[in-house]
Formats: sequence, C-alpha cells, structure tokens
Amino acid sequence: MEGLERLNHKFWNGRNVLVTGATGLVGSWLVKDLLKLAARVVVLVRDANPQSELYRCGDIDRLAVVNGELDSFLDVERAINEYDIQTILHLGAQTIVQTAHRFPLSTFEANIRGTYNLLEACRLHKDLVQQIVVASSDKAYGEQASLPYTEDMPLVGRHPYEVSKSCADLLSQSYYHSYQLPIVIMRCGNIFGGGDLNWSRIVPGTIRSFFRKENPIIRSDGKFIRDYVYVKDVARTYLFLAERLVDEKIQGEAFNFSDESPRSVLDIVGIIQKLMGCGHMHPEILNCVQGEIRSQYLSAEKLKKRLQWEARFPLERAMQETIEWYHAFLS
Repeated sequence: MEGLERLNHKFWNGRNVLVTGATGLVGSWLVKDLLKLAARVVVLVRDANPQSELYRCGDIDRLAVVNGELDSFLDVERAINEYDIQTILHLGAQTIVQTAHRFPLSTFEANIRGTYNLLEACRLHKDLVQQIVVASSDKAYGEQASLPYTEDMPLVGRHPYEVSKSCADLLSQSYYHSYQLPIVIMRCGNIFGGGDLNWSRIVPGTIRSFFRKENPIIRSDGKFIRDYVYVKDVARTYLFLAERLVDEKIQGEAFNFSDESPRSVLDIVGIIQKLMGCGHMHPEILNCVQGEIRSQYLSAEKLKKRLQWEARFPLERAMQETIEWYHAFLS
C-alpha cells in the first residue's frame, strides 16, 4: 500500500471507474491500485493478452470487462452507460512511436478517434460522469525551441505519434471549454516498470538482453534525452488528479509529471547494467531511429506548486524493483 496513503480512500470506495488501456503498462498498475482502494472497476478491452500484467496477476477476474474498441463509439458509450460510470481514466492508445511511423492510420484511429468517441459519450452522459483524466504525453508538445516543456507551450506535434497525442490533448481541451466536461490532462515522459512487454523500449529491452547474457540494442545514437518516470508514481498521480477534479479550478487544466531528472539512453542502460552486474557487456548502437525528437523533458513545477504533488520513487530504487519483476517474468 506504499504511496496509496496519500490518496483519499473514501473517494474511491465503491466508485464506478472505467479504465481504458487497462492491459497496458500503466493501466495494469492503475487497476491494482483501484482494487486496493475498493473501487468498482470496469475495463474496455480489445485484445485479451495473457502476458499482460492485468491477466497474469489475476486482476482481470476481479473486475467487469467490456469487450470492445475505442474507435467504436457504441462500445465506448455502452461501457459508460450500462455500468453507471462516475470516473474515467483514459489511458487507451497505441503507444509505440515506431509502430505509428510504420503505419500511422491505426494510431490515428486509436488515439484520435478513440479520444473523441470517449469524450462525446461523456458529453451525452454528463449526468453520470463526474471526473475524466486523460493521458497525454510529452510528445504532444512536438519539438520546441527551449526546454523543459511547460504547460503554456503550444502543442505542435509533427510526426505521426506526436500528432496523435497533440490532437487527443486538444480534443480534451475542446470538450472542457465547449461543454464544461470535468477533464484534467496529464502529460508524462517515458514510463517504465514491470509489465511493459514492448521489448523495443529501452528499459524492458535492455533488462531482457542482460538477462539473456546478450548485448542490448540501442536504436538511436544513445544520446537522446528523456524523462524516465516509474509506473507506480504515474498511476497514483492519475488517481490523485481524479480526486482533485472536485475542485473546478483545475478542470480543463493540463499538468506535466516528471521527476525533473532527464537522462540519456546511455545513462539508463548504464544504471541497468550496474544493478544487474553486467559491466562486462556493452550496448550495440544502431543509430537508425526515425521520427523521434532528440531531446524532450518536462517541468513539473506547476503540479508541485498548485497541488503539492511530486514523484516519490528514486530512479535506482524503481529500476531495481523493475529488474526484479522481469527476473521473475523471464525465469
């Protein structure tokens, strides 16, 4: 229950909560926390992946499952209406940059159409839905002249994944300003933690390579700069923001979430290398990445000053927990 003591348990007890993207990295951990808080959890699931943490740990048997897709309005509307949803945590998306680059249409369908379907269903059922937290990304900012990103910067994504996140973010703002939906937007950098099975990402891919006694693969030149935030910190921040939506002053706002310690890809590989005792092994640098911004990181000053909330898990401790999860999984 570490970290959950900062949350309002009475708020969540018995609350009807819809989670989209529950089979993903953050969604799986978010569901764990919601179940501990005694919420009534409903998830919208397109593909049943038995390797997803949601299935592996058995949480799937403790909640209601709506089989459907975000890009089907009727599926989304049914989930909200038939389960009397009060709070929505919208994480559902296609989240891999290179997947979007290879075939952008499916990413646009999931991330853009999926978001406006959800928001339109919420507009129709304003009598039910009391809080909507939308997962955005640092990618929504696109490439800016100065760093770190702050919430007052324009959203100017250029490549397919960035554009999909810019659009979803702007759609959320539109539904707040036009229809007064109780929305808050959270923008994160790179999220890591146990349960991420997208092996092309640097953290799980590197851990698996070292576990197999192989040199890890770096698609870039290793010098790209990013925020790296722990999934448990991220999940609890979504829950905290949902609680705070009872305050109308934060409705329609966006908040960055970061530990404000940006690191290069090589830095992250080095930390994993040290923790796993693989100093004799060295990454293979391909330098072949396409459609990615070289440096991105966020200021979390607004979240800290306005809401007195910040990341709690130090990077090395979080990475050690992550390595332990993958050791059990890969064994």
